[in-house]
Amino acid sequence: MTLNAISDPRALLRHLYDVAVRRAQPLHSLAEHLPPPPRGRTVVIGAGKAGGAMAQAVEALWPADAPLQGLVVTRYHHVPQRPEGLSARVEVVEAAHPVPDAAGQAAAERMLAMVQGLGPDDLVLCLISGGGSALLTLPCEGLSLADKQRINRELLLSGAHIGEMNCVRKHLSRIKGGRLAAACGAAPLLTLAISDVPGDDPAVIASGPTVPDPTTCADALAILRRYGIALPAAVQAALESGALETPKPGDAVFARQRMQLIATPQQSLEAAAEAARAAGLEAHILSDEIEGESREVGKVHAALARSVARRGQPFRAPCVILSGGETTVTVRPRADGVAKGRGGRAGEFCLGLAQALQGEAGVWALAADTDGIDGVEDNAGAFVTPDSLARAGAAGLSVTDHLDRNDAYAFFKGLGDLLVTGPTHTNVNDFRCLVVIRTEP
Repeated sequence: MTLNAISDPRALLRHLYDVAVRRAQPLHSLAEHLPPPPRGRTVVIGAGKAGGAMAQAVEALWPADAPLQGLVVTRYHHVPQRPEGLSARVEVVEAAHPVPDAAGQAAAERMLAMVQGLGPDDLVLCLISGGGSALLTLPCEGLSLADKQRINRELLLSGAHIGEMNCVRKHLSRIKGGRLAAACGAAPLLTLAISDVPGDDPAVIASGPTVPDPTTCADALAILRRYGIALPAAVQAALESGALETPKPGDAVFARQRMQLIATPQQSLEAAAEAARAAGLEAHILSDEIEGESREVGKVHAALARSVARRGQPFRAPCVILSGGETTVTVRPRADGVAKGRGGRAGEFCLGLAQALQGEAGVWALAADTDGIDGVEDNAGAFVTPDSLARAGAAGLSVTDHLDRNDAYAFFKGLGDLLVTGPTHTNVNDFRCLVVIRTEP
């Protein structure tokens, strides 16, 4: 990309987002990690927002004369267009996210059946990416799908971080937390994963269906109590007794299992930083593991950007500041339990950022989810510009009011500042980028 980054910071922000997403595309990152075909069958299974693209990448790279079959589940409307001439050998089905549905449950049941009876001459390829926790749902005994849906909704509204949510999900499942690996029996199992979690912990990505789970039933109970989430009595008793415990590190069921990360948030941030430097700006990565309440993380980024713009500390402007991770939004619901507004983590971050920047002249920003969907909306994220608050005032939009009702979508739609990309067919979580230019105090 050739541009004057200083004269067109908004175009630069979009370019850096595109570079970050492109780095995480499965076809670019999967080839070096595929093993040779086994003597027996190869069964592909998996779940996640990148599931369709990952399955197509395997089909494109796998020898045409080698047997290949399987089933992968992805989010509704997240199946990429099939390249001309590419044969469909792995079935891709769609299901609901972030609250599971019957389609996801049916897919999980079929996957468990597919890996039954495989032997040491066969191979199971498991394709895992963010969103797999909701898409691969198989409630434990005594828990209905409706129960699972309610618990997911309450966790999503609670402000619990991803590790806490997935700890609960693993212990209330018949397929997560290493149980899918146990079902593969004597067959070698290779999990290829795209990380969407801070720290790239395989046990947290999609609730770790094929890897050991270090968390316990007691941990899950403590999280449920912390956020006031109720369970059916029989399931509560099963957790308290340890009957729902997951396979742990060292368990023999993992003897033939191997995990490989093929794309991570840090790799995407590094690709964006390199692109920023190619455009003539210094680039700084704060962290790929930033967590916390989205609006508060936005305020911290604003304080840093103002210091850079006004005092040249801790970085010298002009520069690009990048960060990733997974923030949270504690939704303040109406009396009927429904959220008041629309928006996701990226939008709420941008509201907090804009409020704290107070129209700082030298700062432009973009926060977006790398899967192209901020929460459950049709936008990936939003832009913040030096005149965001001034334009909002002229349009009768109050950043404080929109924060109070978690309504980032309406605020940035009213400004024409939503970033709409459609599904990107990958997911390495939050992407945040600030372009900072030196200003006078």
